[in-house]
Amino acid sequence: MSAPSPTPAPLQIGLVLFPRVTQLDFTGPLQVFSSLPDAKVHLIWKRIEPVTSDSVLMLTPTTTFADCPQLDVICVPGGFGTDDMINDEDMLAFLRKQAPGAKYITSVCTGSLVLGAAGLLKGYRAATHWTAMDFLSAFGAIPTKTRVCVDRNRVTGGGVTAGIDFALTLVSLLHDQKTAEAIQLRLEYNPAPPFNSGSPDTAPPEILAFMKDRIAQAQIRRGEMINRAAARLG
Repeated sequence: MSAPSPTPAPLQIGLVLFPRVTQLDFTGPLQVFSSLPDAKVHLIWKRIEPVTSDSVLMLTPTTTFADCPQLDVICVPGGFGTDDMINDEDMLAFLRKQAPGAKYITSVCTGSLVLGAAGLLKGYRAATHWTAMDFLSAFGAIPTKTRVCVDRNRVTGGGVTAGIDFALTLVSLLHDQKTAEAIQLRLEYNPAPPFNSGSPDTAPPEILAFMKDRIAQAQIRRGEMINRAAARLG
């Protein structure tokens, strides 16, 4: 009698945390990935201590940079905190260490800027939040205006809510479309927004102008941080 086939090792999926992360950037993908029966999902930060999000929600890591196993999927969400993470040596070193052994290197929203600062998007097409699109090229990435961008083993999502689209797309690559569609149905992910202002291409001009004015100072600071990170990257 032949020996039973060994049980496949679970997929190791990791989402990094950091102060002022946009919680929906990672909780959307987290919900999708947690629906996979053969996956172990990690929330990763420097220390096991509560991390502040961009809302009242506090987040608890499950492992540290030092203790995290080799990941099959590494994902960097976005948020205002990415402006600091693009110059955070601990974060960048962790991503560079994990990248060679990962099947997929991914991000949601402005998390792509952190991948770029780690030198992991040079020559790759990448998506990001619409407010950050002009900054990607500083890291040698090719800005791509799309909800989900797949370029070889780099999979990047657009802003915030695109994280669910990104995660379902990634599941279809890791498994198959049937698995991704079953998860989509389980989550009843059938968006029908009440307004058509979800993109700068469709938002009324006065709404777009209002938002641009609101983020003007933050954009200046982000540009300064991007320049620092790009200079360090060389």
